[in-house]
Amino acid sequence: MLKDKIIIVTGGASGIGRAAANLFAQDGARVMIADRSADAGAAAAEAICADGGEAAFVACDVADDESVAAMVAATVAHFGGLDGAFNNAGIEFASKIVPDLNYAEWRRVIDINLNGVFLCMKHEIAQMRRTGGGAIVNTASGAAVAASPNMAEYATSKAGVTGLTRAASCEFGETQVRVNAVLPGLILTPMTEERLFNDAGFAAALEPLLVRHSVGRFGQPDDVAQAARWLLSDLCPFVNGISLPVDGGLLAR
Repeated sequence: MLKDKIIIVTGGASGIGRAAANLFAQDGARVMIADRSADAGAAAAEAICADGGEAAFVACDVADDESVAAMVAATVAHFGGLDGAFNNAGIEFASKIVPDLNYAEWRRVIDINLNGVFLCMKHEIAQMRRTGGGAIVNTASGAAVAASPNMAEYATSKAGVTGLTRAASCEFGETQVRVNAVLPGLILTPMTEERLFNDAGFAAALEPLLVRHSVGRFGQPDDVAQAARWLLSDLCPFVNGISLPVDGGLLAR
C-alpha cells in the first residue's frame, strides 16, 4: 500500500508509533522516525534498516515550532520529499479531577497532544502543497467522543485534534492533501501497561472502558498502525476529514 512513499511518524520510538513505523517500512515506505528520545528513536530506525527496510531518525519536540520545521526539512533533505505523515506523538493524563489539575499539567498535555499536531500539520501541509499533495493521519482518541473521569486535559486535547482534522480537511482537499484521524480505544502500549499496573488513579479512570471493548480483548499497537496505513495509502483517495474509531467496538456501546 505504501511502497516508495516517504512518511514521517512522530512518537515513532515506541508504542503505536513504533508499530506503525515497522509496518510502513515492511510495506515499502521510507520512514522518518521522529521522537524526543534519541536513543530509542535511533534504535527503532536501525532495527528497520537491519530488517531490510528504509528508515532514519530525527530528534523532535512536537511542541516546539522550530523543532517541527527542522523535522520536515530533515525528511525532505534525507529522502527527497514528503508523501505522508502519521502525527502520533502524545502523552497520557495526570489522573486528576478538574479542580485538582494544576495549570502546568493541563498545559503540558495540550501543548504536546494538540498544539504538537497543529505544528506538525502546519509544516507538513506546506511541504505537501509544494509537491502535489499527500496524506496525513492524526492520532486522536476515543476519549474525544466518550471521556471518563480524571482525564479532562487528555479528552480536551484529543477532541481538539478531531476538530483540527476536520477543519484542515476542508482547507486542503482541493490541493490533494487529505487529513484524517484515528480514534484508538484502550491500546496496550508499554506506557499504558506500566501505568495500569502502577498508577491506581490511572487504572480507575480507565476502568469504565475495560468492559466496553466488544471484541473481547484490548487493542494492540498494530491495530492502530493498520488503520493508519490504510488512511495514508492510495486505496482511499475519497476519504477525507474522518475520525476513524479503532476501538474494538468501544464507541458503539
